[in-house]
Parts: sequence; C-alpha cells; structure tokens
Amino acid sequence: MSPMSLRTFYLFCLSLGLVFLTMATAYAADTVRDIRVTGNQRIEPTTVLSYLQMKAGDPITVDTIDQALKDLFATELFADVQVTESAGVITVAVVENPIISEIAFEGNDALEDAELTTEISLRPRMVFTRTKVQNDVARLYDVYRKNGRFSVVISPKIIKLDQNRVNLVFEITEGDITEIRSIRFVGNKRFNDDTLRGELATKESRWYRFLNNNDRYDGDRFNYDQELLRRFYLSEGYADFRILSAVAELSESRDDFYLTLTVDEGPRYKVGKIDIQSGLRNFDANTLRGSLTLVPGDWYDADAVEDTIEEMTEKLNEKDQIYFVSVTPDVQRHPEDKTIDIIYRLAETAKVFVERVDIKGNMRTEDKVIRREIRAAESDAYIKSDMAKSERDLRDLDYFEKVDVKSVPGSAPDKRVVEIDVEEKSTGELSVGAGFSTSEGPLADFRLRERNFLGKGQDVVLATTLSGEKTEFDVSVTEPYFMDRDLAATVDAFHITRDLQDESSYDQKRSGAGLKLSFPLSEKWRQAFGYRLERNEITNVDSDASRYIRDQEGNRVTSAVNQRLSYTDLDSTLFPTEGYTFWLENEISGLGGDSQYFNTKIGNTVFYPIADNWILSGLLEAGLVEGYGDEAVSINERFFIGGNTLRGFDSSGIGPRDLLTDDALGGNRYYRGSAELRMPIGLPEEYGIAGYVFTDFGSLWKPDSLEGSDVADESSLRASAGVGLSWRSPMGPLRIDYAKPYMKEDYDVEQSFRFSFGTQF
Repeated sequence: MSPMSLRTFYLFCLSLGLVFLTMATAYAADTVRDIRVTGNQRIEPTTVLSYLQMKAGDPITVDTIDQALKDLFATELFADVQVTESAGVITVAVVENPIISEIAFEGNDALEDAELTTEISLRPRMVFTRTKVQNDVARLYDVYRKNGRFSVVISPKIIKLDQNRVNLVFEITEGDITEIRSIRFVGNKRFNDDTLRGELATKESRWYRFLNNNDRYDGDRFNYDQELLRRFYLSEGYADFRILSAVAELSESRDDFYLTLTVDEGPRYKVGKIDIQSGLRNFDANTLRGSLTLVPGDWYDADAVEDTIEEMTEKLNEKDQIYFVSVTPDVQRHPEDKTIDIIYRLAETAKVFVERVDIKGNMRTEDKVIRREIRAAESDAYIKSDMAKSERDLRDLDYFEKVDVKSVPGSAPDKRVVEIDVEEKSTGELSVGAGFSTSEGPLADFRLRERNFLGKGQDVVLATTLSGEKTEFDVSVTEPYFMDRDLAATVDAFHITRDLQDESSYDQKRSGAGLKLSFPLSEKWRQAFGYRLERNEITNVDSDASRYIRDQEGNRVTSAVNQRLSYTDLDSTLFPTEGYTFWLENEISGLGGDSQYFNTKIGNTVFYPIADNWILSGLLEAGLVEGYGDEAVSINERFFIGGNTLRGFDSSGIGPRDLLTDDALGGNRYYRGSAELRMPIGLPEEYGIAGYVFTDFGSLWKPDSLEGSDVADESSLRASAGVGLSWRSPMGPLRIDYAKPYMKEDYDVEQSFRFSFGTQF
C-alpha cells in the first residue's frame, strides 16, 4: 500500500472513531440522568417532581423541556420556573408564589366587606397568583356595575411580609351611582315615549326611586326590556314590530347612561279568520270554541292568543284520553288588507316525562319548599300548563323577586328537565298600621312577620296593637306542609286587653290559644278544622253602664271547635285582578267551658277587570250566632260592625245600642257588602299609586235576651260612600280612605277618615 493510501486509511479510521465518540456523547446527553430542584422553600422537591412528566432514562427534547415548564406553571404554585439541562442533569429552578396572609378592602362604603368577600375566589392561606387577582378584580367590577357604579376604580395592592407571605388589599374608589339619565325612542309613531317607558323594567332616574335600583343600568335588564317592548307591540296588534337597534351610551364622566331604542312599528293588524283544526282522534274541536278570546274584527293580540292556548291545553289535559296534546297557533299575515288569520292546530304528541327537576338561585330557601310547589315530580308526565301553574304558585309564595320555570331536553327524546331559577327577596315584614277615630283617638298596630322562617317556608307572626284603649299580643306559627304533606298546621296564642269604656262602658281581657289544620279537597277547594280555648274577662264595668253590660261582668271560658270551607279561583292571591273566592265558617262551643253557642259566617269576593288597570271588586258576607240550651250569647261572642268592616262608621258604630247609656251591645245577625273600583289616577303605573271609589253597606241587629224600650235595635240598611288612595311604596303598602254615610240611624257613630301603612325589611 502506498504511503498516500496508508495515510488516507488512517484518516478514515480517525474520522470514524470521532463519529462514534460524538454519537456516544450525544446519546449520553439526550437521556435524563438526574433531576434536581432548586429555589423551593415550602414545597418539597418530591412534590415538584410529581408535576413533571419526565424521569431518569427519558429522552431529552425541546418538547419535554417545554412541557415541563407548562406543567409547573399550570400548578399556579410558582411565580417563575426555569428548566435547564447539562450533561443529562435537569435542573428545575423555581420561585414560589407567596401565600396570602390577609385580604382587605379599603374605600368601600356602598358594599360591605362581607359582600365583596363572597364574590372573590381568593382567600387567606391560599397561593397568591396574579391571574386570580386579575379575575377577582374583574368580578368586583361586575358587582359594582350591577349596583349601578360604573365609575368605580379598583386597584389591587400587595404588601410583602416575611416567610414569602403577602397581604392583599383591594383599594376601591366607588364613585357615584351611574343613573339612567334618559330613555329615548326613535321611530315610534303610534305610542309616545312616556307610554313606551312605562312598559320597560328600566326607569329613568327620579328622586322618588331612592329605594330601588330600576334607574341603574343593567345589561340583562335592558335585554329583558327589549322583550317587554316586543310583547307590548304584539299585544297591540303590531305583528311586524322590530327593534332595529338598542344602544346604551355611557357619558364621558361615567355618571349617566343614555338609552336609545330605534323601532319599526309596522302596520297594525286586525283578526281575520279564526279556526280550530283537530288532529285528535274522536274529538270535536268545536267544544273548545268557548276558549277563544279573540273574534274576527278584533285587533290582533298575541297575549290573548297565548291565553287561548293555555285554556285549550288545560281543558284538553282534563280529558284522560287526550293526555299528551299540543296546541299550536298558525298565524298567517295578510299585509295587503292588514289582517291575520289564526288557526289553532291540535295534535297528539309523543309522551314526554319529567326526567328531573333542577333548582338554582335559592341561597336561603330549602329545595323542598320550592319542589313541593311543582306540579310534577321525576317520572311524571310533563304537561306545559302544569308548569305554568307551578310558576304562578311559586310567585304567590312571595318568597322570590324572580321566578323562571322552563324545560330543556333531557337525556332522551321523551324526557324533559325542568329548570327552576329563582331570585330570593326579603320575606320579613314589619308592618305598622295607624288610625284615628273620635272615640278611640290615635292607635298603632305593629306586626312582625317572617313568611319563610329559616328558609323552611314556615310563617311566624308576632303582632301587637297599642293604643290608649287596646293592647293586643298575638303569636302564631304555621307549618304549611305538616309531616311533609299538603296539610297546613297552625298554632297560635294571644292575650288582648281592650278599653271599651267609650263604646260599651267596660274593659275586656282575652287570653287563649288555638290549633288549626287545613288541607285541599281539590285544586281550588280547601277545608280547615280548628279548636280554640279562651278565657274572657269583663271588668271595670262602669256604674252607669247599661244593665245589659253589668249582667256580663265576670269570667267566662270558651271551648269551641270550628271549620272553614273555602274556594279560591284568583289569578293571584297577592294582588288579584280577576276571579272570585267563597268561604263558609262554623263554630260550636260547649265542649267544656261556660259558653254554648253556634256561629256561622258565609261570604264571597269577586274581582273583575273592566279595562287595563281598572278592577271592579265586590264583597258579600253574612253571619249569625245563636245560643243553645239555657245559655244566651255573651257579649264577647256577638258581632260588632264598623271601622274596616263598614267604612264611614266607627268601630262598633252600628247595631243594637242602649239609648240610656249609648253603650254598643253587639248583635246576633249581620250582613255587609262592598263594591269598589280600583283605577289609575293619571300617574305612571310604575309609581304604584291607585285611586278607589267605593260604597259599603250592611246591618247588625237582634241581640238575644235584650228587649226593652231602652234598646235601639234596627235591622235597617246602613250605607256609605267614599274615595281612597293607595301607594305600593318602597316602605310597604299605604292606604287612605275617606267615607261618609248616606244611610244610617240617628244613634250610629260615624268615622270618616282611616289610613294604614306598613314597611318591610
């Protein structure tokens, strides 16, 4: 081999060796030989290693180093992480996030610390991270904006302590409340701005709205306003109505909002043809024509269409053979002649069942209190009309500011999930009533009530009446679902002292207790049974009192059982506008005690809307009480009429009276009635002010065993007429009445002016 060839061979071998050496070195460097953790103070190295997806022997790549960084940062335990490699040794250098020692708020006056604390996620002894602080600051901004403060400034400050701890302080400059300065409409021709503003939940800022927040901007409420506006126009026949834009502008000073809604009203439609087409087997659709609320020629009203659908569905659901059915309106517009044909299509639907009932929003009220008002349980048939009634029943509890009952698809086509979203409100009430009469002078009534005690739905009442002539204490507790059944149980105790010297020349003390159980007989009928034990004392009988009063002096014990049968068919039990009620009450005493009598009362009320916000109501009631055996009815068991029961007359103002002493003696027979018209008085509906005109009438007569020329006892009709004013004020309901009798007897006692007011907490 030539020297040149030999040299070439040596160079080739040397190069090959260098390649093998480089490959061996590279192989050793690309494999993890060890992992070391540095910079940790509280966290153990093994804990850090547990977050890594690498171990000794694993290959080292750019991706594995990058994943290690991501894994460690994802724990939010570290402010900084560096991962380096040298000769197969991975070094993880960490800087731990500090631990929060305390969290404080500074500068907040409108919202308390406790309220803000519940809104943030960070807590003492948690790991501090900038991401969580930023999220909490964003949440606090949302809370303040919900409370109408858009000019708020929130700055988080960190105070470093030893041992890698920090105090977190949220410095808050709340600013003024950002109010709705104006609500304007563009494109409206049929209705003026004031009318449209009255349909919105959002209101312009006014001085009298200091106790509510409807004049503060809320994006969700503004979206809801647009739906309210759409419903209003549809109810007035504007089927093509559209909202072209809805803009909320914040002023540069961030003190005011300006809301502008641009609308296209479109033409107004009348009802053309109305038909009912049935796809149901063996069913005559004409039997549902009584449910129609519109007739051809009426202005189209989407609300009336919905009412018709609800009534038809309810009637169909009452028929066992057509249990699953749908009523769908086919609304056909005819723009050329501005009419709408309505075809109600009836069809059998697939059987749908309730999969489950989900409840949210109830922070205080127990789930079972809400669930028992839902007219369907898991696995029951899903009926839309029952859900609508359930929503109404929940509203009538008056526990919630908002109630939304809806259904969403379940886990199968034949299953629905009922979702109930509520927003709780204060259920405690402190009511104060006041009145004045020429005989009693000023008086005050105090009533402390919690309608949802401890969130269990129990009704607890503590009432007292204080005046120069009357002191009353009454405590009652009602469990509406005794033993988890639709059985309302009430226990009450009372102690009443009354100065009746002006009316009947004696003082009265009543002390006792009672029990009552009530249960439904059907959806609208309800039955109640009760027992009452009472000790009644007639004292301080004036020496110049009527001889019929002097005979009553002393103590009596009444032991009586009673019943009440009632029927209720109202659109709302809180603020009824349509429907009627009926009741029949009986009480019999003699199961022990000193009294022996039988008592009956029967009555009804009716509410009838004659126009928008014009409600005509009426009341009729009659009663009698009779003794049996050798016992006459004592004065404490007789009826007394006047005051609230017959406006225009004083309490005990009508009925039998001793002409010599002017003492009211009470009666064994009575009837009374009232006709009242509630009406708007020209102010916006949002003010909650309504006017009334009314007439009351009635009579009271026939005290048994009271005969003689010195007793005036006429069964003649008494009647009065008057006007009233009510205000659903932020402090509670207020009512003022002024009435004058136009039919009376000379010995009757008048009272023209009465008022009452209350508050809630």
